[in-house]
Formats: sequence, C-alpha cells, structure tokens
Amino acid sequence: MIDNASMTALIRRALPDAKVEIVDLTGTKDHFNVLVRSGSFQGVPLMDRHRMVENALAEARADGRIHAMSIRTEILE
Repeated sequence: MIDNASMTALIRRALPDAKVEIVDLTGTKDHFNVLVRSGSFQGVPLMDRHRMVENALAEARADGRIHAMSIRTEILE
C-alpha cells in the first residue's frame, strides 16, 4: 500500500514540475488512476511519457505497494 502523497513525491522526484492527480480506485491503496502533467513531456512520444512515470514509480511497483495503475499524461505548458 502507498498513499497519494508518497506517490506524488516519487513522481516529482523524477519530474519536478509535475502536477499529479491520483485516484485510489478500490480504497485499498494499491490500484490507481494517475494523471501527470509536466513540461518535461514536451516533444516526448506518449509511450515514452508513460515510461517516465513508470520509471518514477518502479520501486513501489517492484515491492508491491502499487499493484495496478492506469496512467494518463499531458503536456504542461
């Protein structure tokens, strides 16, 4: 299990300008919808943006704190 603040901190460590919105889908703090807006996504293909978010959360995925996650990314202007 991981809380929204911890997830946001992990994402912002990799993408400091990120605006992050997280929805806990099940109330169990391990299934999430994640929306990340960042200027770092400018000129980056969609799949690579998702990889950037996945990489930021890799530790939490590997140790099981995040079981399932849907990612949306948008360019922050």
